[in-house]
Amino acid sequence: MKTWPFRILCDLPLVYDFLCEIYAPDNRNGVMPPFVEYALSSSWMDASLCHRWRIWEDEGKMAAFCFTENPRTDAYFCIRPGYEYLADEMVAYAGKGLCKKGEDCRLVIFEAQQAVLQAAERAGYHKAFGYTDYGYCFDRPLERALPEGYRFTAPGEMDAAKADECCWKGFNHEAEEGPWDGDFEDSLHLATSPHATPECSIAVVDAQGNYACYGGMWWTPRNNLAYLEPLCTVPEHRKKGLAAALLAEMARRMGEKGATLLTGGGDVFYQKIGFQPIHTWTFWER
Repeated sequence: MKTWPFRILCDLPLVYDFLCEIYAPDNRNGVMPPFVEYALSSSWMDASLCHRWRIWEDEGKMAAFCFTENPRTDAYFCIRPGYEYLADEMVAYAGKGLCKKGEDCRLVIFEAQQAVLQAAERAGYHKAFGYTDYGYCFDRPLERALPEGYRFTAPGEMDAAKADECCWKGFNHEAEEGPWDGDFEDSLHLATSPHATPECSIAVVDAQGNYACYGGMWWTPRNNLAYLEPLCTVPEHRKKGLAAALLAEMARRMGEKGATLLTGGGDVFYQKIGFQPIHTWTFWER
């Protein structure tokens, strides 16, 4: 067994391929393939300690990966089936090696990751809380009409500046931090990620040409996975069914590409429009 610290300039492709190989909708083996790349490409991510992330390899094959996301004290575990015996070593490393001195690591473990859950208990961690994510499995119609006066962007039509402004307002930054300053470099940067698929993203456009609702899409054809990130609606356009209509259109377009799962989130909104439970997150502290 060989192990080394994550090297951001050369190991990201290795990690992405590994996550595609071990992918399971219930996250029994770890996070979904776009998770790490999306985080590292986003302005909200604190990647200052990513050199503390760790990779395990066995006979030229990646066996496991331990990393943090946001906050940087949240530790995640990805393990190839057959290498679950590494769980205790990985949990021990998370507790002493992933965070700076004086910081306490919180473990983020999916309910289906039984080996990691048991390792956490043996290491003295206790479950603090958890929640369930919902997804659309293409097993029933998902139909929601777009209200009059709005339209969807066409494939490849996405305007990076309008998308960035929509996200600024849609995630309530305008109310908390002030008006959007017109800088959309974050969107341009995100779109250059190795596996980004901005041509699959969708926005709902109002009568004035502004983006009222935005859904980002990270299409992962190797796994037939339509990974939704992010989804938001500008405050003055909420409660009109725009997000539900966008997701129905997203399901239609991605279904045509062969998607078998469209991810959602933990909000009850997804359940109300027909999404089903796909995996449960648990958070462990000591």
